[in-house]
Amino acid sequence: MQQQQYRITLLPGDGIGPEIITVAVDVLKAVGQQLNLNFDFQEAPIGGAAIDKTGNPLPDETLAICRDSDAVLLAAIGGYKWDTLPSNQRPERGLLGLRAGLGLFANLRPAKILPQLINASSLKREVVEGVDIMVVRELTGGIYFGQPKGIFATETGEKRGVNTMAYTESEIDRIGRVAFETAQKRKGQLCSVDKANVLEVSQLWRDRITQLAPEYPNVQLSHMYVDNCAMQLLRWPKQFDTIVTGNLFGDILSDAAAMLTGSIGMLPSASLGSSGPGVFEPVHGSAPDIAGLDKANPIAQVLSAAMMLRYGLNQPQAADKIETAVLQVLDQGYRTGDIMSEGMTLVGCRAMGDVLLKALENSQS
Repeated sequence: MQQQQYRITLLPGDGIGPEIITVAVDVLKAVGQQLNLNFDFQEAPIGGAAIDKTGNPLPDETLAICRDSDAVLLAAIGGYKWDTLPSNQRPERGLLGLRAGLGLFANLRPAKILPQLINASSLKREVVEGVDIMVVRELTGGIYFGQPKGIFATETGEKRGVNTMAYTESEIDRIGRVAFETAQKRKGQLCSVDKANVLEVSQLWRDRITQLAPEYPNVQLSHMYVDNCAMQLLRWPKQFDTIVTGNLFGDILSDAAAMLTGSIGMLPSASLGSSGPGVFEPVHGSAPDIAGLDKANPIAQVLSAAMMLRYGLNQPQAADKIETAVLQVLDQGYRTGDIMSEGMTLVGCRAMGDVLLKALENSQS
């Protein structure tokens, strides 16, 4: 069988990023050897690391390298060090620019309760057991990108901060189609989340999503206000299968859904466009307080690599191997500090990588 070649851009970023991406690369190399996949890894700076190196959170060269790849594996960006910079120069601008530059309008964030980690959740077992939610978040529109934006002086000289939440019909339609198609592959239930009772932009959102529904007769569509959705995620999350929502609401709700699992360090995500490479990254941040201490949980990064294989490279067998290895090491009782519980074996970032590699090796024998 001819070896398949893939060019992967690595964006380690800041904080724990370099530590966790190293583990993911080792896992990808191992599964690649088993399935005759060759990964050509190239690394580029983004976020705070790029600011320190070039003064720009997303250098032109980084974006060019990403565009020329088959997929992008991103770790984490940001940290206290850059918090005092002007908003347009902060590390997070690099991430927003990357999404816009690659045309990544759809963010898929799963929140699935792993049986081994039910006790890590802060909610009762009967509330979270069996939860399996996919949040489909619109990425390149809404209040983060709308114009006008900025801090302006009023006629009286008082400062006034302005951000504009705006969506066009075509922006709503394309994320809506991704959401309906995602729901078709799951349980066939889609909940569209908005604030249509007070926001005109949300009324347009609801109208467009409703008009798409007849094209997907096997998907049951419902609508929910964002404040109620936040409450329902805590009250009875099992009512949800697939959720679709705008940029700001999706940012908040996907984090809330992530914490149902007990650790944000366990969850991956995928950002996809109509064509070109997708970006695959953990949900968690850069955790600068534990950077360099070998305490980080690399599993979300490893599972992001699995999502890259599944959604970006169409290699579901390789993705299955990685996900199975993760479940095996959890079954064996290995835990990083964020998911540690009584009777389990505490390991650091590097050691978690080692046991994952061992599990992959054993799967061959």
